[in-house]
Amino acid sequence: MKTGVLIVVAGVVALWGCSTSKTVNSAPVVVADQAFAAGGSVEMTLSGGGYRIIPAADGHLRVTFDGNTGDARGTVTPSGDHAVLQVKDTPSSNFHATIEVPKTTDLVVRLSGGQLDMDPITGNKDIDSQAGEVKIQVGDPSDYASVDATVDAGNLDAAPFGGTHSGVDSHVKWTGPGKNKLRVRLEAGNMKLTR
Repeated sequence: MKTGVLIVVAGVVALWGCSTSKTVNSAPVVVADQAFAAGGSVEMTLSGGGYRIIPAADGHLRVTFDGNTGDARGTVTPSGDHAVLQVKDTPSSNFHATIEVPKTTDLVVRLSGGQLDMDPITGNKDIDSQAGEVKIQVGDPSDYASVDATVDAGNLDAAPFGGTHSGVDSHVKWTGPGKNKLRVRLEAGNMKLTR
């Protein structure tokens, strides 16, 4: 059973890799840029593609597209200390976006599939992805009160929180002395949590 699941996961990741082969490239272009104070919360809904979430050098939410941008659209709608960020209508191959948020921000991320790379961002994180690869740099594990990481089918490497699992229903739960919460779920693919 474990071998069958790993073959399915490998197939999903391989198909995603094939769909992201570089065919059309464009120079990076900023599609949304809004002032936003640290300490707020951002709710992201992201169509399929490759995403990198990084700390902004300034107090802004910024979305930059590159690669094959096709008809993709990005919006940021702030309201006080909360913002809604959406990326829609992404092409099926070689779409990439960099999302900059203040260094201290609570994040909710819903990704339909692809690759998500997140640099250390201080705050609560609630992340769901349907398929692909999720890599999160968590920073100091002692900053977290609770961690709940799940991969329905695939590989889960959560070394900072004492767990590495493969197969079906890979799950790591952890409690610590900090104040932030991390909940991340990937339906199929590979998840890696690093310091």
